[in-house]
Amino acid sequence: MTDQGTSTGRIAFLGLGHMGGPMAANLVKGGHEVVGFDPFPAAADAARAHGVEVAGSAEEAAAGASVVLTMLQAGQQVLDLYRGKDGQPGLLAGAAPGTLFLDCSTINVVEAREAATAATDAGHRFVDAPVSGGVVGAEAATLTFMVGGDDADFAAIHPVLELMGKRIVHCGGHGAGQAAKVCNNMILGVSMIAVSEAFVLGEHLGLKDEVLFDVAAHASGQCWALTTNCPVPGPVPTSPANRDYQPGFSGALMAKDLKLALQAIESTGVAAQMGPLASRIYDEFAAAGGAVRDFSGIITDIRDRSSHP
Repeated sequence: MTDQGTSTGRIAFLGLGHMGGPMAANLVKGGHEVVGFDPFPAAADAARAHGVEVAGSAEEAAAGASVVLTMLQAGQQVLDLYRGKDGQPGLLAGAAPGTLFLDCSTINVVEAREAATAATDAGHRFVDAPVSGGVVGAEAATLTFMVGGDDADFAAIHPVLELMGKRIVHCGGHGAGQAAKVCNNMILGVSMIAVSEAFVLGEHLGLKDEVLFDVAAHASGQCWALTTNCPVPGPVPTSPANRDYQPGFSGALMAKDLKLALQAIESTGVAAQMGPLASRIYDEFAAAGGAVRDFSGIITDIRDRSSHP
């Protein structure tokens, strides 16, 4: 990528985990030279097997890249990588002027705007583009990207995002992508709890799971948590419930995203009740072993807490 245009130039991909690895592989399939880095050898090896050149450090991966893409766990990791830590220079100091920094991590809005300011003050460009769609979407290149940045940078990065996703929405200026993501995932967390409680209630009332699914999937209870990520095995064969809740989107990540929603609620003074309650419920689920299970596994916790009919 050059100044305000696009090319199949070198992309640095920092964070090659369950989401980042397949995303990087899709960029390779799309014709880009991708140089990645991940501190975990297994993640690096998996990416290498899919055509990603693996560097020995984030700085080495980013050297000469026209796009520096981060897919990390926390906002502070992004900021430390950009600005440097413990006296070491960060990526912003070593990048060529005008490099486009693309952060696909899910972090809070304040951190995203802080990263944008740091990047632009250093003479670079910045776009926040968190994703929705889980590991399945990352592998199939059907992710949704919620993008925050100016019009020119959105246009420049759009062809890159198209290789990894099916829906790309320009949400507004810096931080707007993260704002959309935190609102979306609050809806998802609350709705998964509601769907799971409804199935457990139906079971206690003598309804078969398939019957409740058939009714709700074609009535006013229809939602993504029901029809795509159904928390009971059977009605949706591709849902994690059919694989003993092996995660597409883990309980730990849902707990993290709801905590971001809670921070946003508290900072804005919004009179929300369901979001904070969902955050507490998923914190408890993650702490009790649900961290490594799919977030739809919350239904098992609801069953365990319920009295038996």
